[in-house]
Amino acid sequence: MDVASRIEQALNTAIARSEVAECPPRLAAAMRYAVFPKGARIRPRLCHSVAAACGEDNAAATDAAGAALELLHCASLVHDDLPCFDAADTRRGRPSVHKAFGEPLAVLAGDALIVLAFQTLARIPCASERLATLTLTIANSVGVPSGIVAGQAWECESQIDLAHYHRAKTGALFAAASVAGAAAAGVDAEPWRMLGEKLGEAYQVADDIRDAAADEDEIGKPVGQDLVHGRPSAVLSYGLDGAVQHLHQLVRDAIGAMPPCVNGAELRALMLSEVRRLVPAKLAQFAA
Repeated sequence: MDVASRIEQALNTAIARSEVAECPPRLAAAMRYAVFPKGARIRPRLCHSVAAACGEDNAAATDAAGAALELLHCASLVHDDLPCFDAADTRRGRPSVHKAFGEPLAVLAGDALIVLAFQTLARIPCASERLATLTLTIANSVGVPSGIVAGQAWECESQIDLAHYHRAKTGALFAAASVAGAAAAGVDAEPWRMLGEKLGEAYQVADDIRDAAADEDEIGKPVGQDLVHGRPSAVLSYGLDGAVQHLHQLVRDAIGAMPPCVNGAELRALMLSEVRRLVPAKLAQFAA
């Protein structure tokens, strides 16, 4: 089975556990709506690519770790779109969860997806030490002091360091994806953290560029949100051309941070393809 199919199967299996008689049906429907149809799945893809580069020896551990990361990412999108944060009416080209199901169910669906991520990890058939590393790695990427919850909270502060904000809001989950991929393969995972941190920061810079320069139809969600909400942005800090240059440097740094591994070609290709995908069409000439 190819990686994309493995990712979708693991996510579908996880969501299906909520679709039972004991669960309120609209909550289960909101959870599925938040996860499917798929987005880019870049975080589980990164996890799988690192595991493969490290000589994967436990496919079930990789599948569960990748699914947990994507469930947490989807939960963060549900919460980001809420009226108290971005008040976004659309996500992935259709109504956001709070528009489709109402605000109370959107809050609960996001919460339930977070818990489901750890329920998914708990079912991994592997040695307790490996499971503990995976669980702590992914938990740290979500909570405090520097997970995605902290990243969202930085938007409530009066002064923000852009790099610190980016590392928490986006880089933390990418760092977890790279570390979890190595941990799932049973190798020393910590040397893989820098790759994920750099790639995550690159992804956030790309998101800032898309928010400033893409069309809503192109990215499937409202644009211009950083300016509307007064959020820190790489485009505001560096200018549009400077942000694009910074993006490419971060990806070069991520590739340079790869530890020696069995097979890194797929991982390098993934990182380079993401740059081309994320740069808006009108800036495509800068995406090489």
